[in-house]
Amino acid sequence: MKNLTISLFLITLLVFTGACSSKPKEQKEEQVQTKLTEEQTQVKVVKLSRTVFAREILANGIVAASHKSDLNFQTNEVVTRIFVKNGERVVKGQKIAQLDLFKLNNALQQASDNLEKCKLELQNVLIGQGYSLKDSLHVPKDVMRIAKTRSNFENSRIQYELSTYNLKNAVLYAPFNGVVANLFSKEQNQPINGQAFCTIVDNAAPEVIFQMLENELPMISIGDKVVVSPFSVSDYNAMGKIVEINPVVDKNGMVRVKATVQSPANKLYDGMNVNVGVQKTLPNQLVIPKKALVLRSNKQVVFTFHDGKAMWNYVKTGLENSTVFVVTEGLNEGDTVIFYGNINLAHEAPVTVVK
Repeated sequence: MKNLTISLFLITLLVFTGACSSKPKEQKEEQVQTKLTEEQTQVKVVKLSRTVFAREILANGIVAASHKSDLNFQTNEVVTRIFVKNGERVVKGQKIAQLDLFKLNNALQQASDNLEKCKLELQNVLIGQGYSLKDSLHVPKDVMRIAKTRSNFENSRIQYELSTYNLKNAVLYAPFNGVVANLFSKEQNQPINGQAFCTIVDNAAPEVIFQMLENELPMISIGDKVVVSPFSVSDYNAMGKIVEINPVVDKNGMVRVKATVQSPANKLYDGMNVNVGVQKTLPNQLVIPKKALVLRSNKQVVFTFHDGKAMWNYVKTGLENSTVFVVTEGLNEGDTVIFYGNINLAHEAPVTVVK
C-alpha cells in the first residue's frame, strides 16, 4: 500500500511539471514566429525606364594648368620686398617682389650721361665731314656708320637701353590672374641662381593630359565629355571635354589626348594625378545601378519589387560604366528594381521599401 501511494505521488508530480513546462515553450515558439513575421528586409528601389547611357573609356592622366609662368629677375641684386606668399591668389599686374633699386638707378643715370656725351661726339664727327646731326636723314649710310663707330654712339645706346630694361624688370608683376607657387626666396637675400623666383599658376580652367590605346582612338572624338576624379579625393568629380587629339601613335601604341576641365575645378592642381573617364552617350537604353546586380550560381540576378515581395529575375547585361549596367534581357521598362538590401534576398521574400 505504501509503495502504491509513492507511485501515485511521482506520477502526479511528473504530470504537473510537464504541464507547467509546456506553456513557456508554446509561448516562446509563438514569440519567435511573431518576430520572424515582423522582421522584413528593408530595401531601396528604382523604377526602370529607358534613358541615355554614358559609355566610359577609362584612362589615367595628369592635370596641367591652362596658364603657367615662371617669373625671374634679370639682375642679381638683393630682394628688398616680397609682397605675396605661396598659395595666395593674385590679379594681373599685381606686385610680386622688388629688388634693391640703388645700383640700378645709378647704372641708368651713368648710361644716360654716356649717351649724351656720345651724341655730342657724333655731332662733332658729322660736322667734320660737312654734315649736321639735324640732317642725319641726308647723311650717307657709310658716313653715318663710321661717325657712330668713332663716337661710340651705338655702344652707349645699347647700354642705356639695357639699364632701362633692368630697372623696369626690378619689380615683378603677375602676368595674369592666378595663384603664387614655388616661392622660396626670402627678403634681404639674392635670388637663387638657376631657379625661377616664383611661378604663377592659373587653375581656373585646367587641362588634363592622358594617354589612350590606339585601338580606342576610333571611339573618341573632339568634344566628347570627360569625368575627372583625383586619386587623392575619391568623392570628387569634375566635368570637361576633349579639345585635342595628337595624331601620332607612340612606340608603345598610345595616343596623347588633351581635355579641358570646365566645372568645378577648385580641387584640381597642376601636376595632380587623376582618373579620366571619356563618355560616349547612347540613347534609349535600360540601365540599372551596379548594386542591383547579384550573382547566384554564377548567374546574373536582379530582384524586383512586387506586392511587398522580392521577385527573382535572371538577366543579361551588355555595356557598363563605373555606376550602371545596360540590361539586354530579363527586365522590362516600368519594373521596380531593388538596388539596396538585395544581397541576401530569396525569391518572394517579404520586403519593406525605404527611402
